[in-house]
Amino acid sequence: MKTDNCSICRRSGMKLFLKGDRCLSPKCAIVKRSYPPGQKKAKRRRSVLSEFGKELREKQNLKNWYNLSESQFSNYVKGILKKSGKIEDTATMLIQQLETRFDNVIFRLGFASSHSQARQFVGHGHFTVNGRTVNIPSHHLKVGDKIGVRLASKKKKLFENIAVILKKRKPASWLKLDAEKLEAEVIGLPTMEDAAPIAEISSIFEYYSR
Repeated sequence: MKTDNCSICRRSGMKLFLKGDRCLSPKCAIVKRSYPPGQKKAKRRRSVLSEFGKELREKQNLKNWYNLSESQFSNYVKGILKKSGKIEDTATMLIQQLETRFDNVIFRLGFASSHSQARQFVGHGHFTVNGRTVNIPSHHLKVGDKIGVRLASKKKKLFENIAVILKKRKPASWLKLDAEKLEAEVIGLPTMEDAAPIAEISSIFEYYSR
């Protein structure tokens, strides 16, 4: 059974912005019901987590933030652990791999209000990379890659007012955006400061190192 996005945020105890702009409104479930799902309002006190529980929570938060399945997320982490045994090196490597996913780049640029929406847009083939349509959300972009909205997609109602929306949003510092032309370019690699991860990365690697 598919878990509701609001339940995921309530269980984590923090906003994961899984529903885009709705998460910024008074309708956000965290604002209305800050206690975990299945728990009565009167019982808001959370039990003390074990070290394993904390690591699990950090892993779940980051996985859900990037809208990844368990297998997808674990493949990233385990692949990095095989390349580097140093926890201090793995954190940046993981963030760079997650941030340079095509769906995340579309989200960071402001073309989508959530990671799930960005994945859907990419999957439907609305965007190009270096002039060629790419519909694989996990496709990794590199410095110099140029992103654009497919010509046929520009005519769709979906992107009718996208230029106005883009002007109101600030893309990540490692991305350059031309809101008028609906074009962008990867001009650098994301840092930990750029990504501002919502989880303690070292705990995630500890979890998968058990």
